[in-house]
Amino acid sequence: MTAPGPTGIEAVDPANPGERFDVIVVGTGGGLIGAFAAASRGLRTLVIEKASHVGGTTAYSGAGIWLPGNPAILRAGLDDSPEAARPYLDEIIGDSAPVELREAYLHAGPPMIEELEKDPSFGEFFWRSIPEYYAGRPGFSKAGRTIFPRDLPRAELGDLEPLVRRPLWTERWGTPEGDVMVGGQAFAGRALAAVMGTGNVTLLTSTALESLVVEDGRVVGVDAVRSGEPVRFLADRGVLLAAGGYDHNAEIRLEHQAPLDGEWSSGVPENTGDALSAAVAVGADTALLDEAWYAPGVVTPVGGPVFYTMVWGGVWVNSAGERFMNERLPYDRAGHELMRLHGVDGNDTIPAHWVFDQRQVDAKAFTFLPVDPQVPDWFDVDRWVEAGALVKADTLEDLADRIGVPAENLAATVDRYNGFALAGVDEDFHRGESPWDRVIAGVVKPHTDGPNKCLGVLDQAPYYAVKVVVTDLGTKGGVRTDANGRVLRSDDSVIEGLYASGNTMAPALGRIYPGAGGPIGSAMVFSWLAALDMAGETFQA
Repeated sequence: MTAPGPTGIEAVDPANPGERFDVIVVGTGGGLIGAFAAASRGLRTLVIEKASHVGGTTAYSGAGIWLPGNPAILRAGLDDSPEAARPYLDEIIGDSAPVELREAYLHAGPPMIEELEKDPSFGEFFWRSIPEYYAGRPGFSKAGRTIFPRDLPRAELGDLEPLVRRPLWTERWGTPEGDVMVGGQAFAGRALAAVMGTGNVTLLTSTALESLVVEDGRVVGVDAVRSGEPVRFLADRGVLLAAGGYDHNAEIRLEHQAPLDGEWSSGVPENTGDALSAAVAVGADTALLDEAWYAPGVVTPVGGPVFYTMVWGGVWVNSAGERFMNERLPYDRAGHELMRLHGVDGNDTIPAHWVFDQRQVDAKAFTFLPVDPQVPDWFDVDRWVEAGALVKADTLEDLADRIGVPAENLAATVDRYNGFALAGVDEDFHRGESPWDRVIAGVVKPHTDGPNKCLGVLDQAPYYAVKVVVTDLGTKGGVRTDANGRVLRSDDSVIEGLYASGNTMAPALGRIYPGAGGPIGSAMVFSWLAALDMAGETFQA
């Protein structure tokens, strides 16, 4: 092995194709937690990342982490515990995921956060009140169970800073990043610093997994491609697949998720299902390949959609020019609803159109977290109109004609909605009744002529429309595992030496999204549990 380079990252000699480690981690989102846990226990750990930067789709996110009863929640003065959240998960997940996985998730979360917070690179996480997504269910928390990493000044990362994946708004729009990392970038930066601070990690970016090395039925390493050359790395304790999903693998998506394909995914482009395919090739069973962390997406001037879930004013209409759902549903539920209703009664909801008026433009009420407040002018109306991504018209009739919906239906829809806005009650879809719906009042400056801050009257010309499609923040299905992250065959036997977490793993949360930060929380937990198992510290829920 060569000496550390100027970035502090050790390099492996490509001429030595059988270099041996204790643990290999594939992927650098939640997988970094597994790398940290393994390396901090003295295990010599190799981390490989297909992209040139660390963080994956996690770096795009707001970095919410949903973990009941964790230390950050208790410090905030909330009375919470894994046991308090169990009935909530039991009811909403049902039989869509094994009970043993949710038990492991619930009980491993608090000690994992306790361990991470002891490392100065992570520091203390903090709680922010974000209501959970299924109000009224047993164990539901109006205050929420979501925690976040603290912002990270770039200068504190030193030579490691260039390795962290750029924020979505920088990659997509070229927006300057500023001096402080926030959200998912802060998570990736803090995790990277902690991992490299162990002194037991070799990190290789631009290194793509090709296949798994198997001896006598046990996974003992990986074959990869680095700088165009094949390399082999061996692992004595195990391989953790934490490389995201198959977001941009059109073949897998078309097989399991028609009529959608990877075109609209908001996951990083490197997520092409390499880890999933490698695991299946050695006998791994799969589940829920038809699922993703779906979300509504607004089609932008650059062509692709941007995740959007902060509708306050205006309405979504289908191809008939009619409302069809509560536009303020939590994003995963909203994405599923768009899909469920597509084609019902002959009407299309993919794409739908978001119709709003000049009031919303004047209030600058366009919020895409975590872009706002970092990029407050991301929704530049003139630029969007010029690019054809936003339709503008002086009348609703003209707008209807330009977006291809019946004018009389759109007028009737807006008139009925305005009546609801003035009365403060959405009789059709109940917008503004749940705690999650009402979060919007604290995010954007509301305007309303009625008592419901989630319903703004739509009556001030000019009128606008933008396409709403189904995007996702990554696919959700993957290889089945046990409660320690060990990959299973179809007969429930364990593939020795192989582990999975994050979106490479079939989700512990099944088909639902309990609250903000479910994907990252589960990715962290099962990466940590996998590392503990490889270190001989099997966790007991």
